[in-house]
Amino acid sequence: MASLISCPHCGLRPKEEFSIKGDASLTRPAPTAGPEAWYDYVYLRDNPKGRHKEYWHHSSGCRRWLVVERDTCTHAVYEVSDAALAKLGGRA
Repeated sequence: MASLISCPHCGLRPKEEFSIKGDASLTRPAPTAGPEAWYDYVYLRDNPKGRHKEYWHHSSGCRRWLVVERDTCTHAVYEVSDAALAKLGGRA
């Protein structure tokens, strides 16, 4: 059976409709931050084991950005939310 992601806009969809785009917990440095801060932000990444939040793009569906919380070992999905609403604290 295929892995499914529950898109808040399209409902239950196969994971092949989505593209994983990276860590959703990173904080972008200030524009005035030095080169070292930007180097760390762009190139250095943790490789977490277990529960983790990632940006996913529903590229073959509604084309919305989502935050998917999943286990990187079992691939179990715990929560999916619209990334734009997550940045607004859940407000539309």
